[in-house]
Amino acid sequence: MQILEGIRVLDLTQIYQGPYAAFLLAMAGADVVKIEPPGGERMRRGGGKETPLAFAMLNSNKQSLTLNLKHDDGKALFLSLAKKADIVMENFAPGTMDRLGIGYDVLARVNPRLIYASATGYGLSGPDRDQLAMDHTIQASSGIMGATGEIGGPPARAGGTPCDIMGGIHMHAGILQALLGRAHTGNGTLVEISMQESMYFVLASEFTYLHATGKLPPRRGDRTNTVTTPYGRYECSDGWIAVISVSENHWRRILEAIGRADLIGDPDYADNKNRHAHEDKINEMIGDWCRGLTQKEAFAIMRKKKIPVAPIRDLKDVRDDRHMHERGMLQNFEHPYLGPIVLPNSPIRLSEFETSELRLFPEPGADGTAVLGDWLAMDGQTISGLAERGVI
Repeated sequence: MQILEGIRVLDLTQIYQGPYAAFLLAMAGADVVKIEPPGGERMRRGGGKETPLAFAMLNSNKQSLTLNLKHDDGKALFLSLAKKADIVMENFAPGTMDRLGIGYDVLARVNPRLIYASATGYGLSGPDRDQLAMDHTIQASSGIMGATGEIGGPPARAGGTPCDIMGGIHMHAGILQALLGRAHTGNGTLVEISMQESMYFVLASEFTYLHATGKLPPRRGDRTNTVTTPYGRYECSDGWIAVISVSENHWRRILEAIGRADLIGDPDYADNKNRHAHEDKINEMIGDWCRGLTQKEAFAIMRKKKIPVAPIRDLKDVRDDRHMHERGMLQNFEHPYLGPIVLPNSPIRLSEFETSELRLFPEPGADGTAVLGDWLAMDGQTISGLAERGVI
């Protein structure tokens, strides 16, 4: 059995944020129907070989129904589907669904048990409600960009799309809370997620520094603004490793690993506060040791010593990671036009419930006949008529 088996989801979301939340629901067994405009979601870039790998990653295990929500019959069809749904998800700009005549107030009247999840950049209220938002701009407004970069350097963008994915994680969590709430009350609810607000807790250590010192934490791309020492990246002969010490045992083992056991018990390095005062000297010692070794050699020595350490890997290394492939988190597929691809599974696992078997993403509208037949018991002639009128 799967934990969300029997839960029906209409997924109107696009790009990264909402699709990731819907992907997690699908992998837990929910019946997720991706509602796309004619031609497909814009991240498909017209479909075919222009579809990026990111779309495949975020839309596995969903069905696709193309639906023209600007067509009166399209809206009517969506309302019929919403009556049967448990969850509707969207990440349009605030007010878009209301302008289409299918916003939360309308859908809640049609289906009082419906959970309606809205994910936006800044929320559905407040003075910044209508400000345009993408991951890049939320990185700027949330403080992530301002806290990222090298010492003395300008603000820097964090790698990947952390604001989109954090927003998606919170959207997923909000939907699950709403499902639990509905089990108690029988009623649905509006779930509202702001990308900016989803990022606040990410900066807990930086806000701690601001509170403790009254000063903005300096950008230190290779270190931390806490007294934790050592905490850095170190160059080897052919790459880099990352090392952190959060206990006295870690510090002692680091000294043993780099051949400086003579410093164990030295008062200059007696605790984190003292070590932080000698941070540059400590980093120089570790750096000198690393430069005489390959990345693999330095990592192996520190790992054997049970020191928190990791090789700083490139994306090819991560994509080919044996550990994640053996656990089933990463899986190889052969796609008709994307060719050989690696797709990620859900990172959420429940011991007593099954996770869906990973399936390739569908083409735009590929499941329209099946969805309308299953959800609304439509016959083939009716479905063909909708297609002829440009509704689907």
